[in-house]
Amino acid sequence: MTAIEVTEDALLGGRLRIRQPARGYRVNVDTLLLAAAVEARDGMRLMEAGCGVGAALIAVAVRNENISLLGVERESNIAEIARENVALNAMVHRIEIATGDALDKAADYGVFDGVFLNPPFDADGEGRAPAEARHHAHVTNIAVSQWIAALADRLSGGAALTLIHRASKLGEIMSALEGRLGGVEIVPIRPVASEPAKRIIVRARKGSRAPLRLLRGLDLHDAAGAKYTRETDALLRGETLIRWAN
Repeated sequence: MTAIEVTEDALLGGRLRIRQPARGYRVNVDTLLLAAAVEARDGMRLMEAGCGVGAALIAVAVRNENISLLGVERESNIAEIARENVALNAMVHRIEIATGDALDKAADYGVFDGVFLNPPFDADGEGRAPAEARHHAHVTNIAVSQWIAALADRLSGGAALTLIHRASKLGEIMSALEGRLGGVEIVPIRPVASEPAKRIIVRARKGSRAPLRLLRGLDLHDAAGAKYTRETDALLRGETLIRWAN
């Protein structure tokens, strides 16, 4: 296994510590917004598909000590860092890291009360070409529709699939959800209030027939774009959650 130079960083206002590659894909705003959007009630067993270094998993676990989680990560050296982070935050009794393909339908991961993911956003040729160390986290040959098709089968009845993605991928996401999951809820994420959303958080449930709900969304920065809004800052500190009701 190739050794990776890592840094150790504090998240959620210092409530958890995360080791992550010094160069390459690092925990970012998307990671913490996704964690803040995940439903985590007592007794739930949750799965993160493509968990990276485990930051979102641990951020969800911090909120409720009465849940258990599985993170699946195909890059073995990154999965090992995730295990270190689980131990670093004293959560080995509640969080398991599996090295493997989260989309492998033959894998014996089980069925979950919720699944969440922050998949690579771009196919080859889309977006800006990332640095080589970050390539696998940003660029994929697996369409978001394939993620949704595989992970929908991992949900128990009434359980939610929650994901964050580019707003431009909404049509593809909705098409993939059709006939699989319902009760779709969408939270637009705008850079500032005056600009269109660039990100979306989408939640849909197994067996739901509820109508689609487009929520008011979140503005990341103030009008000047210089600092986070109070709402965003509270989310990134783990002091509040994504609001699924207007």
